[in-house]
Amino acid sequence: MLPKIVIVGRPNVGKSTLFNRLANRRLALVADTPGLTRDAKEALVELSGLRFVLVDTGGLEPGAPASLAARVRKAAEAAAREADLVLFVLDARTGILPADIEIADWLRELSTPVLVVANKAEGQDGQQAALEAFELGLGEPVAISAAHGEGIDALREAIAAHLPEASAPFPEKPEAERPLRLAIVGRPNVGKSTLFNRLAGQERAITGPEPGLTRDTIAVRIPDDAGGQIELIDTAGLRRRTRIAEEAESLAVSAAIEALKRAEVVLLVVDATRGLEDQDLRIARLIAREGRAAVVVLNKCDAVADRKAVQDALAERLGASLSQLKGIGVVSLSALSGAGVAKLLPAVRSAYAAWNRRIATAELNRWLEAALARHPPPLVQGKRLKLRYITQPKARPPTFVLFGTRAERLSKDYQRYLVNSLRETFMLRGTPIRLELRSPRNPFAESEETR
Repeated sequence: MLPKIVIVGRPNVGKSTLFNRLANRRLALVADTPGLTRDAKEALVELSGLRFVLVDTGGLEPGAPASLAARVRKAAEAAAREADLVLFVLDARTGILPADIEIADWLRELSTPVLVVANKAEGQDGQQAALEAFELGLGEPVAISAAHGEGIDALREAIAAHLPEASAPFPEKPEAERPLRLAIVGRPNVGKSTLFNRLAGQERAITGPEPGLTRDTIAVRIPDDAGGQIELIDTAGLRRRTRIAEEAESLAVSAAIEALKRAEVVLLVVDATRGLEDQDLRIARLIAREGRAAVVVLNKCDAVADRKAVQDALAERLGASLSQLKGIGVVSLSALSGAGVAKLLPAVRSAYAAWNRRIATAELNRWLEAALARHPPPLVQGKRLKLRYITQPKARPPTFVLFGTRAERLSKDYQRYLVNSLRETFMLRGTPIRLELRSPRNPFAESEETR
């Protein structure tokens, strides 16, 4: 098992900037906003032969037991207790504050080694300011500037002193052994983080009645019944951009959309007490546009009186408004109580299988012959289009190329007929289908152009 290094400190000292610097990629949201990070975020890091799991945490600050600040602190403290090394980050420009002293006192009670990191120590003045951290009694501080990359070599050497050497790089896993990437998306306050925690089997994401609690994307790996692994990704609530006022929320929405784009299957969580709203459909269309497989999660079903009426209304609106994902699977559940959650991962695997499905060319052309016989193509300028041949060049999502004379003039209605027939015949429900139209090259038209 790889060692775990956890970054802690009060808000706005540069923990997430350091996390991104050590991970060598932008994983955590960064802005000049205190308290931007709330949930613990992990990354596998290889740093000059050192391999470890790096964990970013929310800022440690006091708060009433039921407050958001207290819940963020509880999550950060839990991560620190599991660490092999804690990086205690300070702001060298502000000096040692009472909150820093309180955190240092708590860290001394742990048996975990602590490395003090004085951040924002640019230039000679910053180096002198960092020396104040000696007062905390946690050993010699390492002065760095995470934003500018200063002092990172010295920090690496200090980390190496606490961890065993490891020279081999992370092995590149074959595609079949890689986890299925499953993103949870939806409007704010529909229960995404509660579902994330339920599937993860632990309180990884901070939950509560406040809308928009989740800001950054967080991921955890879980096993599934198929014998593989799933990388489960929680995301911030997606609101219409016209309603986003704060920079922090804008960054969170952008991170959620990026997570959706990187996913293979997406869980669209809908609040059963409010039904399918316009924003839910916008998110569903984004999923289809990005070519992801999808499952709709009807959450909070235990809070509605007539569950069947809610399910029927959802199915009717999905059928009328979401032709791109026709036949999408719908799982009704309660993330809070766990009722119905067991049905979710089988539905995910089914959607994933459809998204990956490849169909033999001979089988496709037998289907095309039957589809044309049932419903011939419409006339264009008095002439019937001739569709001759179809093949599938790729999956993920299933993509088909249809060849024929003047195929590019095929009406949208007839294209929908073909796509729906493909979906029903080959069990491609709940996944986007791409249909490309191509006409054979006309050598006579080409020779005319050269005259």
